[in-house]
Amino acid sequence: MMRVKLVPAVSLVCLLGSLAFLGAGCKQLKARDQLNQGVQSFKNSQFPQAVEHFKTAVELDPNFPTARLYLATAYMQQYIPGAESDDNMRMAKAAEDEFGNVLKQDGKNELAVESIAMLKLNQKKWDEAKQWFQKLIAINPSKATAYYSLVFIVWSQWYPALGTARANLGMKPEDPGPIKDKKVKEELKAKYMAMVNDGIANLQKALDIDKEYDDAMAYMNLLYRERADLADSKEDYEKDINTANDWLNKTLATKKAKQEKKNATGGGIVAQ
Repeated sequence: MMRVKLVPAVSLVCLLGSLAFLGAGCKQLKARDQLNQGVQSFKNSQFPQAVEHFKTAVELDPNFPTARLYLATAYMQQYIPGAESDDNMRMAKAAEDEFGNVLKQDGKNELAVESIAMLKLNQKKWDEAKQWFQKLIAINPSKATAYYSLVFIVWSQWYPALGTARANLGMKPEDPGPIKDKKVKEELKAKYMAMVNDGIANLQKALDIDKEYDDAMAYMNLLYRERADLADSKEDYEKDINTANDWLNKTLATKKAKQEKKNATGGGIVAQ
């Protein structure tokens, strides 16, 4: 009679654990293969195909952050800012949800936070965008573009209000300020002056980080020039206008210097 040799319980557990590990490893390999195929589709701008590969990668390995980031980004690439179709809104929601899943695993993932911030910015959801850019700055205080984006949000709210007020008072765009109607001016100051001043402060932070940030310089010109309309005296008005002119000159000089450097190097990479 053949005797069956019993396997000790501990050995059996180890054997099953090894098989499970091999199975998990196989899934991870398949997930990485799907990621690679998705990246190739992504590079070829075949975003729907890329999405399917990335989705499969995430299903095979739910703890694969790179696949989740690529999946979210592939959705975001298909979102068209300003388009209000249901399909476009679903694409934005899918991108936000996937970046949110990344943040569930890594609450300080800079790319995910920045992507949601940009998504909200493109959707003109100003308050939400502001909150996300502030989160981005908390993660990376040296992110000059985050400070700049906060200023873009301010300007997007403030400038239309100023333009409407001037038009209602019969002022042409080229007409000098400040606004003569005291009531209108005080209403604008109460609602927007703090925002504009915060914008100027954030632009300065961006320029402290990147001293050649010409886009930030251009917005300095705009905010000072527009803030002059709220001045209480001719002297204050002229002070802001002169500051605006200084920033305009700095912007033009910086752009010129960058272009000359680019021309001198043939447009290649320049060592900083």
